[in-house]
Amino acid sequence: MPVWNPDNIRDVAESLGIASLNDLVLDGLASDVEFRLAQVLEEALKFMRHSKRSTLTTNDIAQSLRALNVEPLYGYESTRPLRFGEASIGPGQPLFYVEDEEVDFEKLINAPLPKVPREISFTAHWLAVEGVQPSIPQNPTTADSRNQELVPKGPSANPNLAAMSGNDNVTVKPLVKHVLSKELQLYFEKICSALLDESNNEYRLAALASIRSDPGLHQLVPYFVQFIAEKVTHNLKNIFVLTQTIQLTSAMLENKSLYVDPYVASLVPPILTCLVGRHLGPPGDSLAHFPLRRLAASVLSTVTRKYGKSSHMLKPRLARTCLKHFLDPTKPLGANYGGIIGLQAIGGAEIIRASVVPNLKEYTSMMKDVLDDETRNVEGDMVIEALMEGLLSLAADTVGVVNGMANGHAKEMKQAVVEKIGNLMAEKVMETGNSRLVKAIVEC
Repeated sequence: MPVWNPDNIRDVAESLGIASLNDLVLDGLASDVEFRLAQVLEEALKFMRHSKRSTLTTNDIAQSLRALNVEPLYGYESTRPLRFGEASIGPGQPLFYVEDEEVDFEKLINAPLPKVPREISFTAHWLAVEGVQPSIPQNPTTADSRNQELVPKGPSANPNLAAMSGNDNVTVKPLVKHVLSKELQLYFEKICSALLDESNNEYRLAALASIRSDPGLHQLVPYFVQFIAEKVTHNLKNIFVLTQTIQLTSAMLENKSLYVDPYVASLVPPILTCLVGRHLGPPGDSLAHFPLRRLAASVLSTVTRKYGKSSHMLKPRLARTCLKHFLDPTKPLGANYGGIIGLQAIGGAEIIRASVVPNLKEYTSMMKDVLDDETRNVEGDMVIEALMEGLLSLAADTVGVVNGMANGHAKEMKQAVVEKIGNLMAEKVMETGNSRLVKAIVEC
């Protein structure tokens, strides 16, 4: 049975025009009212204890309602303790009420009159003189400003809370903007103009060297991140701009004084765009984008090495993205090339052994016609060169003594390599004559 009487719920419902309520609904609403009251009282007791008091006041109730995000019902605070009387309206049904104080008319008549208020007048004063606020009684002090900051603001703020705290004139504080000094603004403009100036190589190198070593650039980090994202998004056909943005990213990562950890998630998409983008650079040039992809892979390697431990999902997510672009036959060879060198930059020989070698035979069989196409032999050669570079990293990672291959043994090893990576790459591997590489591929 709830402590709160369901008859009170029925009385409120009848006052709202609801004639009949189910008994189960009454019991549920009574239980909910009881829970809400207990919650408000529990919070109010916390305020009382933290105030080093043993008497619960209406202000404690109001503060608890404010903490619970409930519109306050107590809009007053008595300066004297309230005296409650008890009246009986029936057997076992006490009624508590606030006793009214009896006022003696003789004392009220003989009491001194209140002070006469001042007449309304208008005066002028300076709010600020040359940007400095003078310390006069008409201007708000620092304490008043601090009290105004504590007032609830915004469209969802409750004006009753401000009235209870004694602040009737509620002013909405504008949003705080990040203010840069004129020196940093000028520095940022000079750096951006220097990076995009193709005619002055020394100017660009000086700008990158400054970003790489200067310690006082903390406030400019979000602006540089936004600059990088904007330039990569709108200049996919301009290899020079893309290269400068990647070099700017590398310089920021190399600066030991900059805290770039919160902005890694924003820096990774532009790097991946320059690494595995579908179409980079002018349409007629088929080789201009490969150095850019190589540079983006090196920067991606720096990101995974510096921030892979603090963000455990960073390395797997990057590896999945690069592997997807490597194995997608619908993407151009440039994107496949970026996926291959990206995988090697992220995990080295370990990820080549686990992700590239098991899929290499299927990839070469799907892309055989494209790789053998004479009109696209340059891009195909670059892809094969990237695959060979990844496979050679396996040989450097192999431990143990490897003997040379005899004629009969060489045929067996070639057959094993063909089964692992396909005919196209097996021929390239056997041409190197690297027995350590052959052993590493067979043992994958």
